[in-house]
Amino acid sequence: MWKRVVFALALLLFQLPAWGETLSAVAVEVAITEVAVSNPGAELLRRPALRNLDEVMASGHINIGLYEEFPPYSYRDETGEARGIDAEIGRAIAEGLGLEFRPFWITPGSSLGRDLGNNVSRGHYLRPTQVADVMLRVPYDRNFSYLRDSTGEYINKSVVMFGPYQREEWGIVYDAGRLDGGATLGSFRHQRIGAEYDTLPATYLTAALGGQLRDNVRHYRNAGDAFAAMTGGEVAGVMAMRGELEYFVAQYPEHDFRLAEAVFPGISRQRWDIGMAVRDNHRQLGYAIEAIVDRAVRDGSLSDIFQVHALDYHAPDFYAEILGPAE
Repeated sequence: MWKRVVFALALLLFQLPAWGETLSAVAVEVAITEVAVSNPGAELLRRPALRNLDEVMASGHINIGLYEEFPPYSYRDETGEARGIDAEIGRAIAEGLGLEFRPFWITPGSSLGRDLGNNVSRGHYLRPTQVADVMLRVPYDRNFSYLRDSTGEYINKSVVMFGPYQREEWGIVYDAGRLDGGATLGSFRHQRIGAEYDTLPATYLTAALGGQLRDNVRHYRNAGDAFAAMTGGEVAGVMAMRGELEYFVAQYPEHDFRLAEAVFPGISRQRWDIGMAVRDNHRQLGYAIEAIVDRAVRDGSLSDIFQVHALDYHAPDFYAEILGPAE
């Protein structure tokens, strides 16, 4: 019975038009459920490889969740090797545990909650048996961690967010050859500014200052494309995360690109801590990883990783509360 269901599902997926992607996801879920009911042993088909600390240690490797195509934090080089700050942090975690480092590449979804579900707590419907042991570059925010739905249930109860290791913030880089005397948001009433599609900067810039910048906002696939556009004179500035801005400024030393001292009225959180996430019942694994990253923050080795990638390191506010302000 269950083999016939899977065969019928395969025919359905091949015949669906492009607009049927959502229907495909539903069909996959329904078919797998029917398989499990008709054959209980088939439940293994949908069970993700959720590994606790003992299982990770016994396997000899750890799957580190990294966002793909996200320089300077995580990306593949021309040989397919994992590069970037988070890749190096992942290697340090693996080395600290005496394990092999294996990158688990994550394609960003429509929300952080979906990314956590698809890659940490349950697995994506197209790869239900594949999940990361730990995911990096997760905003460390206690309000988000304990967010409840309309029934009072915790929305993120299946994951634990822990181990802040960097402070991130929004910023603007401008072309000093086109904007004399620095740049503010108001500078882009008469100059074009670029931002990545479907990000907070893209939304914010179209609404900021009562919509006065809307006609001058240009959207790009990523921050790298926005900088390439600035080199060609299409835009005079780019808004993105400060880490991305510092990285791409270093990629264009022949241009006079500068980081603006801009403020962003209307954005409630202009800076935030970045941490990690594991499944909620794998806290021991989280503790072991957190100890390694915590040591790297305190002894300065994490700062060294950032400097190699031409970025200034900003310790999380979490550490400022514990250790006091940096001297």
